[in-house]
Amino acid sequence: MTDQTSGVAKGRSHLLVIITLAALVALAALPWLVNSYLLLMATSVLIWIVGLLGLNLISGNAGLISLGYSGFLAVGAYANAILQIDLGLPAILAIPAAGVVAAILGLLIGIPSLRLTGLYLAITTLAFAVILNSLIVEGGDLTRGSEGIGVPDLSIAGISFNSSFRFYYVCLVVAAFFVFVTRNLERSWFGRSLMALREYETAAVVSGIAATRLKLTTFVISSFYIGVSGALFAHFIRYLNVDNFSTHIGIEALAMIIAGGLGSFMGSILGVVFLTGLSEVLRTFISASDGFLAGIMSTGAVEIRGLIYGLGIILFLRWEPSGLLGLWRRATSRLSSGRSSSEGAT
Repeated sequence: MTDQTSGVAKGRSHLLVIITLAALVALAALPWLVNSYLLLMATSVLIWIVGLLGLNLISGNAGLISLGYSGFLAVGAYANAILQIDLGLPAILAIPAAGVVAAILGLLIGIPSLRLTGLYLAITTLAFAVILNSLIVEGGDLTRGSEGIGVPDLSIAGISFNSSFRFYYVCLVVAAFFVFVTRNLERSWFGRSLMALREYETAAVVSGIAATRLKLTTFVISSFYIGVSGALFAHFIRYLNVDNFSTHIGIEALAMIIAGGLGSFMGSILGVVFLTGLSEVLRTFISASDGFLAGIMSTGAVEIRGLIYGLGIILFLRWEPSGLLGLWRRATSRLSSGRSSSEGAT
């Protein structure tokens, strides 16, 4: 029985390595294979992945529901623009500095907020996002108020990355880096402590885990991730306005990590790819249709997208709480166990 379990684990590991290498090759070649629109979609997915990795750490690994995603995204975006325009900081420093600004704000908010749990924490973080939008509008010369603020072209070491082709590779490198870091975090004592805290907090505390400190650290790390994602998002859209950071973004982000699978970096990736792809497929189908459906798409695209994400949350929570990652694990287990059985029989 032990040999069979070991064979399943090895088979799954080998399959994951093969898929990872194939994915990296495909992502590196993608700009040469798709049109400009699909390249923009792929870039958007990479930016989402960076932020969702952070959200999954706090909501998936730590088990704390946060709806303040749009707030920290806005902090990262505006901090990046302000640091470059007003302080003259180069982009290679401004982007991580924007993440640090979001992390500091996460620390200040997390200290009082993490005394709350469940619905109370979710409402508190949502209130933060709403308050922040108001502060942006009333920010005067700092945030340029409701008029918005233009974002400089991304330039690193004298090389301009203002084209969608080059900017895609910047986002790919950043996303790959954060995936690598998150994977190692989940496998470290930090990740195991978070898992213990999520599954049974009382037992975790008795075993010596400092629950409050661990939660606060996770909240700060999560804020940093989302802040960096916001900095990249600023260069992606090139002009910031408070309307770009609706609180609905927090619901979309939560839907993605639920659909992908809570508590794993792979769930963040699967969720954003699946729901973004599903939205795009439905948009293409509806836009290509005549009459009534096409009219709905032209006037209610945002509402349709919200409907998709809402249904995604309901369906996955009802029928597949472990998300796409759970489906993937079951499929690979069956494949690997079947292969091990055939080898054993031979």
